[in-house]
Amino acid sequence: MTPVPNPRARVILVAYVVLGIVQVVAQATGPDWLAGLTQVLLMPVLTLALLARTTSPRSRLVTLTLGALAGSWLGDTAPRFLDGDPAFLAMVGFFLVAQVCYIAAFRPYVADSIVRRSRPWLAAYGVVVVALIGICLPGAGVLAPAVLVYGLCLGSMAVLATGVDRLAWVGGAFFLVSDGLIAVDAFSDLDLPAHDVSVMATYVVAQLLLVLGIIRRDSSAGPADSPASSGRGSSAAADPRRTTPPPATPAP
Repeated sequence: MTPVPNPRARVILVAYVVLGIVQVVAQATGPDWLAGLTQVLLMPVLTLALLARTTSPRSRLVTLTLGALAGSWLGDTAPRFLDGDPAFLAMVGFFLVAQVCYIAAFRPYVADSIVRRSRPWLAAYGVVVVALIGICLPGAGVLAPAVLVYGLCLGSMAVLATGVDRLAWVGGAFFLVSDGLIAVDAFSDLDLPAHDVSVMATYVVAQLLLVLGIIRRDSSAGPADSPASSGRGSSAAADPRRTTPPPATPAP
């Protein structure tokens, strides 16, 4: 797919960065209404940047990413209308939708990921995910199944992101850290300094790098990643690896 030379996309991305900085500062210093407003606006602005940088009909990768951003926005927004456990479950549920969308988007690139290319990196991710789940499960109570499922999906997303692009690799890792901080704070006795600031700073960076990596991969993709060959009515014929050189994988 040919990249779209749209100057508006750059302006929108700059707006996202500015919005993210304001969000993180507001988390640290207030006011609370500004922190809430900027958090709700983050994903719509990033979605506009992705739409401005791609053309219709959009590829499977971009379409599923739009779904992930929508799920993330709902996860940022819906809990504000709820309290207690329902608010937390709404956040986890919508972000689970986001993770599933990302997993589906990244799955065709598994051969370029650490799953096939770097067993040491894969083992390192596995250790982190297992440790995170191990820390959180004892305090999760009836939410233990949700913690387990979400932890496995989060880890899978981060691992598969390594096959998309270097930027997506780093973005997936930041997402793992961000959600890991939320889980540790919610289900363990560990005291995390500047928790809210750390969560939002890593989240803002994670989503930006994921989208930038996805844009870069999409712009270099050939016909195999087009909507017409995305796998509907056929087997995995839509493997973009057949026409696109894989991103370089850092040495373990």
